[in-house]
Amino acid sequence: MPFSIGDLFWIFFILMALLPAIRQYRLEAVRVRLIQSLEKKRGTRLITLIHRQESLSILGIPISRYINVEDSEAVLRAIRLTPDDMPIDLVLHTPGGLVLAAEQIARALQKHKAKVTVFVPHYAMSGGTMIALAADEIVMDENAVLGPVDPQLGELPAASILETVQLKGRERVDDRTLILADIAGKAMTQVADFIYRLLVEKMPPEKAREITELLTSGRFTHDYPLTCEQLTAMGLPVCGELPAEIYALMDLYPQPPQRRPSVQYIPLPYSREPGRNGQ
Repeated sequence: MPFSIGDLFWIFFILMALLPAIRQYRLEAVRVRLIQSLEKKRGTRLITLIHRQESLSILGIPISRYINVEDSEAVLRAIRLTPDDMPIDLVLHTPGGLVLAAEQIARALQKHKAKVTVFVPHYAMSGGTMIALAADEIVMDENAVLGPVDPQLGELPAASILETVQLKGRERVDDRTLILADIAGKAMTQVADFIYRLLVEKMPPEKAREITELLTSGRFTHDYPLTCEQLTAMGLPVCGELPAEIYALMDLYPQPPQRRPSVQYIPLPYSREPGRNGQ
């Protein structure tokens, strides 16, 4: 039966609409194979908590991600399915998210009886740092960073709200600000208590209190990058060498394509030996 131009148009439209879903399915399959390979190599359960923009919908609309309750439910389910004597590897790449979800994940990792290793290839800020602190070992790329875990009330740092009330005086601020200050004080106490409980099992109480104060008191801005050198100076055992498979896995979580790439390079390792690299 001959096809009309209209029929060909609709076939083309349907294929173009399904193409992103097909690409996503193939990408998921490659990820699973790489995860299984790394699990077999290390003898662990590998969990990924990676938040980037991906073209997930049929129409290819980018969706921003952060730690939420769905993430905590999925991670807790993966931990529950892991035998007590099997180590867990967690690949962490996130700007942070809900305190509730991050605390649930951190608490579950802390309770796991076998060794827990967190890999940070690029960054794990805020709630991501909270999760990393629950691990027995944090392995970071030499240029990767963690961040402070001081609580935020909406877009406002809890520490700054308290500082504002202290500077102006309680009698010179409105009721809403006083209520925010009360909530901010409780939030800072709760987060500090939780971080201290994570750290005190790994180090002396005095050192745990010192690191807790640095991370939760609002001494730094919330997006301040804490490098390997700074974290080591604080007394946190971080850094090390990430397996090559972790970097390969990150390549399988791409940002949505752009018309003009903001970063471009030839994706091959170079040698400085004469005559190599086509020179």
